[in-house]
Amino acid sequence: MVIGDVSQVARVAWYRFRATFGRRWRGCLGVVLLIGLIGGIAMASIAAGRRTQSSYPTFLASTNPSDLTVSAGAANSTASSGSAALSSKLAHLAGVKHVGSLLGPSAFPLAPNGALRDVADQIGVFGSLNGMLQSQDRITVVEGRMANPSRADELVMTAGAAKILGVHVGQAVPLGIYTTAQTELPGFGNPSVLPRLRVRAKLVGIVVFNNQVVQDDVDRNFTFMMVTPTLLREAIAVSPATAVPVLYGVQLEHGGRDIDTVEKEFIRAVPPGSTYEFHETSRIVSEVELAVKPESIALGAFGTIAGLVALVLGVQAISRQLRRGDEDRQVLRAIGAGPTVTASDGLIGITAAVLLGSLLAVGVAVGLSPLAPIGPVRPVYPYLGIAVDWTVLGLGLALLVGGLGTAAIVFCYRQAPYRVNRIRHSATRSSNIAGSAEAAGLPVTGVVGVRFALEPGRGRSAVPVRSALVSTGLAVAMVVATLTFASGLKTLVSHPTLFGWNWSYALNPSDDVPPQVLKLLNHDPNVASWSGATLANAQIDGQTVPILLASPRAAVSPPVLSGHGLDATNQIVLGAATLTELHKHVGDTVTASYGTRQDAPAYVPPTRLRVVGTATFPAVGFSSFIADHTSMGSGALLSTGIEPLAFQRALRNPDPNYNGPAMVFVRLRSGVGVRAGRANLQRIAKAADKIFSNDPNGGGNDVTVLGVQRPAQIVNYRSIGETPLILAGGLAVGALIALTLTLVASVRQRRRDLALLKSLGFTQRQLATAVAWQATVVAVVGIIVGIPIGIAIGRQLWILFARNINAVPDPTVPVLSVIFVALGTLIFANLVAALPGRAAARTPTALVLRTE
Repeated sequence: MVIGDVSQVARVAWYRFRATFGRRWRGCLGVVLLIGLIGGIAMASIAAGRRTQSSYPTFLASTNPSDLTVSAGAANSTASSGSAALSSKLAHLAGVKHVGSLLGPSAFPLAPNGALRDVADQIGVFGSLNGMLQSQDRITVVEGRMANPSRADELVMTAGAAKILGVHVGQAVPLGIYTTAQTELPGFGNPSVLPRLRVRAKLVGIVVFNNQVVQDDVDRNFTFMMVTPTLLREAIAVSPATAVPVLYGVQLEHGGRDIDTVEKEFIRAVPPGSTYEFHETSRIVSEVELAVKPESIALGAFGTIAGLVALVLGVQAISRQLRRGDEDRQVLRAIGAGPTVTASDGLIGITAAVLLGSLLAVGVAVGLSPLAPIGPVRPVYPYLGIAVDWTVLGLGLALLVGGLGTAAIVFCYRQAPYRVNRIRHSATRSSNIAGSAEAAGLPVTGVVGVRFALEPGRGRSAVPVRSALVSTGLAVAMVVATLTFASGLKTLVSHPTLFGWNWSYALNPSDDVPPQVLKLLNHDPNVASWSGATLANAQIDGQTVPILLASPRAAVSPPVLSGHGLDATNQIVLGAATLTELHKHVGDTVTASYGTRQDAPAYVPPTRLRVVGTATFPAVGFSSFIADHTSMGSGALLSTGIEPLAFQRALRNPDPNYNGPAMVFVRLRSGVGVRAGRANLQRIAKAADKIFSNDPNGGGNDVTVLGVQRPAQIVNYRSIGETPLILAGGLAVGALIALTLTLVASVRQRRRDLALLKSLGFTQRQLATAVAWQATVVAVVGIIVGIPIGIAIGRQLWILFARNINAVPDPTVPVLSVIFVALGTLIFANLVAALPGRAAARTPTALVLRTE
């Protein structure tokens, strides 16, 4: 009977589905669960990667952030750049939507005897009367609660400040509020100088600032305490200078598009000779996104691989399920069914299983969504809970339904009886390697195993050997690529030179490093070289950029990525990200300037500089809460010669102890131990402190020795820990599962061949050995193909990633790990082959051949 009508075919297929459902439902259920669980994990992982990558912008938007923060300093001790008048000017600048401000009272934590705590200078105390950090740039409470604005005896602080003070939520913190004149008294800090106002404020909450969720080591050195508006008013009553803003938060009408214009207008608005610092919120967003990128990449990679596993295993499960109906299709053809009917037999059940499994995958992905985002933003993320990523779910559903549905149709077509008969009559090509193995005198079990691994066979014994070999090679390649990438990440984190710290230590003064100290460095046998630098912000092509000012051909400078270092006064070296922001290339020219003509002599006129290279910059400078500082891809290196003589004379201090560099980078000689080198520099720092203590103008100034200062990306990468290795382990488990299923399916499909071998005299041990040889050959092919491909992919991925985060690209190959992967693949393959080999050896020959 030949059936051509579509509706009639559908009725026959529906009847066949109902008639065979009782013995096929378990296989269909397996397909549903396999697709649903693995596919759901894949979609959940990819969605989690996307949610992780976008977590910081989402959090930041929930805090009503400023687009720009500005701090202004006085040109001298008698003038103030911050004032209500300046606040009004800033609010009326073109493009400005709203301005908030922070006040900095002279408030310090007190010791029991009334003196200042010895850590008082490590904590900044701020407050606001116009909603800054309350409604604008809202701080986030991670423990406890916000302070009551109407109470003077409550406060909140960052976790770093609480750690320094040794307090926790619920404890009281004694505070002393002083006048500006008191802070300049010789005995300030001792019990002899009594505060004008004493308060015992209760710590009610630990908070996080919206621009310090991911901090570099520079920002970690600065901690903060927030007092209430009520206490601020009391502080202003005893010290009117407290009312002068120290920081402005500026929200712009058009976001980041107006930043350059507003910065220029602000520079013209401040009193002549003022100093100022800008901090652009968009740069923090870029840094945090780079910091969380490895986690989001790992999640995305794991999800992609899990998705591929779901497709591969789904295709194999569908193929096995359809093969079980081969005899039924032969019967249908024998009684007259046409190609359409035989091809569609069983399609309803498997299509329904694919659809239900895909819908289950969507449900699993949604159910797992509360686990995202991961990483440093999660503790402050405002929207934890169920999340639906329609893009991932829609594409994932379409891919599963479309891909596996198409595979089911293709298998039904290929396994139709008239197609199967044609295939059976085609000759099976022998493997040249198998022939060579036989010619080389390999044991018969080895020859059989090689043929099983490399020859597809035919008929009921046909096995998709190419897909097994390719999947094994890809699995090995993915594991090796992941380990190679992880090795590059480990190398980056453990080698400071790669992220800009191109020296051993830095001498960091509270003011300047005394020139006498430089002489000590010149004569120190442990010091190989040193260079002084000045930290500042400047306008480059109209954009405010954190800069380092140093001498051309300095002995110590940031590592160069492209071009060459600073050789002349008319040159500039830029961070790679800064170069991109300026839309320039190495060899182009830029214009650098500082201030306006009315600020003279504190003025650098527009100066044309040639970009001679890019470099990875160190994380050095002030807290990003106050101003931008250099970090990996951000910053510029300029010559000190760019400053006009009038500017240099204006900067020169009458006290010679204050005419040294703002920071000194020191590289120790090879072979000097870490402890010995630091102790040596501590000795030099104490000599500088002694110079300050003997100077009538040096009260309170000191020099500290800074170890490696890690940028935000590196700080977070260190916290990632074993994430790449976990990903590699997951890939290895996936590869093991795939190899297991492949071998089990191969042995099942070769039962007839194994039975014939057994009837020809093969012992159970020989059959098991042949299966082991099969697994070994598959593993060896996977190793030979996968390892070099994995190394090449891993190295290239790391180079691209390192360039993307503006680090020095230095890919490394974990040789020992790669060897373990090769050995592990061989061992696992043989362990996996043990069970199907044992089962094949024990299968009665008559039971198999009876069906032939």
